[in-house]
Amino acid sequence: MNAIQIRNVTKRYKNITALDHVSFSFEHGRIYGFLGRNGAGKSTLINIIANRIFSDEGEVLIDGIPAKENMGVHEKVFCMSETDLYDTGLKIKEHFKWMKRFYDSFDMEKALEIAGKFQLDTEKRFGALSKGYQTIFKLTAALALNVPYVIFDEPVLGLDANHRELFYALLLKDYEEKERTIIIATHLIEEVANLIEDVVLIDRGKVILQESVENLLAAGYCVSGMAQEVDRYCKGKNVIGQDELGGLKLVYVLGEKTQIPAGSGLQMTAMNLQKLFVKLTEKGES
Repeated sequence: MNAIQIRNVTKRYKNITALDHVSFSFEHGRIYGFLGRNGAGKSTLINIIANRIFSDEGEVLIDGIPAKENMGVHEKVFCMSETDLYDTGLKIKEHFKWMKRFYDSFDMEKALEIAGKFQLDTEKRFGALSKGYQTIFKLTAALALNVPYVIFDEPVLGLDANHRELFYALLLKDYEEKERTIIIATHLIEEVANLIEDVVLIDRGKVILQESVENLLAAGYCVSGMAQEVDRYCKGKNVIGQDELGGLKLVYVLGEKTQIPAGSGLQMTAMNLQKLFVKLTEKGES
């Protein structure tokens, strides 16, 4: 099976369970949004996939191959993270040369082309770059690697709006030219909503939802109006959250839409991905 398969993965830190028997798959050829609040377990799972830490239970398979301490998956997956793992004294062009040594699939010409688009000075040392340009270097390296699975963990931290837009455009172009799996773990959900095809939502160490964006947005909607009318309409429905102001109420619903009663003062509107994320994780708290 061409996928990253997470099978019953559990990770504990003393008395904290960061991941609790997590099982799901990132299938090949999709763009995923891997979403969750701070401390939900996203980075822990990404680090397990990247072989930076190991799970206490369970396993990760990449195209059917066990990932743990296995050089057979070296050319299959790459993780770009906010953690700085690069020698601060080396110039960017020297980092590119080392990456070419470690990864046969690293495309030097592509890396230099992307660096030029970002105006990244390859003669500068990594440690001399601003935080934003350190991020740009890491994005450039990830985009220049022709591996089947690329994970971006909070990829646009420190980038201005123009650089964020350029990254998203390059990411889409890359995906169109060579189909592979792209996993984006981010808090900036609205920015990636038009990029991602599938959502995996993790909360308090458990996967609470995995679905296509299309199906999620089709199933989620908002109903607003006078509180009593809203309550009557929503009776028996899957209400995942609500906001109230005076006698008015706005509820967030997952499930099949039913027609608003004729003559009522109710209004039905679409629910965006950001609001869906917020309400589902709030529900998880309760």
